[in-house]
Amino acid sequence: MKILLLGKNGQVGWELQRSLAPLGEVVALATNSPEYCADLTNLAGLKQTIRDVAPDIIVNAAAYTAVDKAESESDLAYTINSLAPEILAQEAKRSGAWLIHYSTDYVFDGGGDRSRLETDATGPLNVYGQSKLAGEAAIIATGCKHLIFRTSWVYAARGNNFAKTMLKLAQARDSLSVINDQIGAPTGADLLADVTAHAIRSALPRPELAGLYHLVASGQTSWHGYASLVIDYARQLGVDVKVAPEAIQAVASSAFVTAAQRPLNSRLDTHRLQNAFDLHLPHWQTGVIRLLDEILEKKS
Repeated sequence: MKILLLGKNGQVGWELQRSLAPLGEVVALATNSPEYCADLTNLAGLKQTIRDVAPDIIVNAAAYTAVDKAESESDLAYTINSLAPEILAQEAKRSGAWLIHYSTDYVFDGGGDRSRLETDATGPLNVYGQSKLAGEAAIIATGCKHLIFRTSWVYAARGNNFAKTMLKLAQARDSLSVINDQIGAPTGADLLADVTAHAIRSALPRPELAGLYHLVASGQTSWHGYASLVIDYARQLGVDVKVAPEAIQAVASSAFVTAAQRPLNSRLDTHRLQNAFDLHLPHWQTGVIRLLDEILEKKS
């Protein structure tokens, strides 16, 4: 079995190289890969790559994720997040391949306080969310065999992330202001990759499992709760943290001016995924603590 992985150097793509390896031959490409075109802005080149590689499974871990810049770069965001996935889906349909694709909680309007179902009405607040929703619709419309995973608040030990930023600030400042009215579940790229591999293995002999699923760690927190856990755990490990627990101030989203509006409610209901693939999703704290053990160990 041959698997084409796009976006190999991103947070999720990096972990997918590991998790997909036992399933078959993985052709992992970055945007600037020399042998094949993996640039999602080059739609003709992308189509040719799929035909040349002739994969059984296409995994698209590449995306335009600059949420604020998307407000002024809408054409680029739509090309990468909607037009390119449509090409992938059309080629998957033509060849009979599966397409695995990742989407976001930003397809919702962030209202209310309950976890959103896959069947709930969408209503993205920004260009990024609109482009990702358009990508979902384009894939589904082709009728190809697909798994679309909506996720949120993704982090990894590789690259920059919220936890690393909070650790750096906590060692430099006496106080921090962190948003407390946006609620979601921090989700590790390693969890996304492992669940993806499990889902592929399950879905190959059971095409009725194709569809759209929510995939996040269990539980919920605010960015303030997330930051507090990160800083408290670092302090327990002996990291020289300057900010005191009571100096981590909880503030509303309105305290920070951004080009793109963020959803307040990023809760995603994962029962459909867990039931379909017989999965147990770990609590968000478990993954974040594992992340901290890894990155703080590297520093010591």
